[in-house]
Amino acid sequence: MTGTPQTDRPPVPDPPGPESLADLLGGRRGAVDATLPPLAFGVGWLLGGESLWGGVLAALLTGTAVAGWRLRRGDRPRSVLIGLLAVCVAALVALRTGRATDFFLLQVLANVSSALVWVVSIVVRWPLLGVLVGVALGQRTRWRRDPALLRAYGRGSWAWAATYALRVAVFVPLYLGGQVVALVVARVALSWPLVATVLAVSWFVVRRSLPAGHPGLRHPVVPSDPETPSDPEAPSDPDAPRP
Repeated sequence: MTGTPQTDRPPVPDPPGPESLADLLGGRRGAVDATLPPLAFGVGWLLGGESLWGGVLAALLTGTAVAGWRLRRGDRPRSVLIGLLAVCVAALVALRTGRATDFFLLQVLANVSSALVWVVSIVVRWPLLGVLVGVALGQRTRWRRDPALLRAYGRGSWAWAATYALRVAVFVPLYLGGQVVALVVARVALSWPLVATVLAVSWFVVRRSLPAGHPGLRHPVVPSDPETPSDPEAPSDPDAPRP
């Protein structure tokens, strides 16, 4: 009796325990880095006697240092350059208008647009939380064919939409009132602490929204998927390829 050669690769074991969204998305670390240039801007502005150039130079130097540190620890060059570019654009806007508060204008506009995008994504049933996690897990859009996951990601995405709406509600009055120091404090307080909170809250919402027995984020339950048990009486998947 001859043995059959083993050509299949061994299955990749799942992580030892449930992953959190912080593990998958890594949002807290990036949020910490993003607070340093605005904080440096506020410190430079104050130490320079409310000098706009003092704040801008401090922010640019800090942003460059953060970018170099992120590259050394292995972050993607594209994300590093985008972060540094955002600091440079904010500095140019402030220098162009001559108003220190305009250093935060880009951040205000970004939060307004982000709040709208997250809400629209939920309404059109393409919740951004699912899109981001699907990309992180290499699932493409397979998660969307699981009704339980689609519903859970939709509910979890509301936490992110509320986060951006909260920032807008805080930033806009301070920006219109010309409160530079208050904007710096709000920028720090509503960055990494808020991101850590929304990661935990949205993860809790997603987990509680999944029915008992669901295999989790890594294993969407798709009726036509050969890796999942199928019900012969269940309707066929409309997105599945025809023979």
